[in-house]
Amino acid sequence: MIVRLMGEGQYELDKKHLDVVNKIDNNIVKIVKRGNEKAVKITFKIEFKKLTDYVRKNGKKIPDEIITPSDIIIPPADLTLEEARKIFKGEGLIED
Repeated sequence: MIVRLMGEGQYELDKKHLDVVNKIDNNIVKIVKRGNEKAVKITFKIEFKKLTDYVRKNGKKIPDEIITPSDIIIPPADLTLEEARKIFKGEGLIED
């Protein structure tokens, strides 16, 4: 599967990693639903970093000159909590 990290590039990620990526994605959906803004901002940033770090660590970077359709698009690292609430809702980035 191809995962795009916006502003960074694409990674080829073996499907065996999908469960972990989906679990992190679902955690982010739960976090952004919470009401305590300060706690949400902190835990959201931690979990979002976990998601991008996982893709970088377990994926194979695709050269920038090769562009292929992405199966999953992960927003840029400077994503705000307000933007995250619009993206990480329902089933999140990955439909179960």
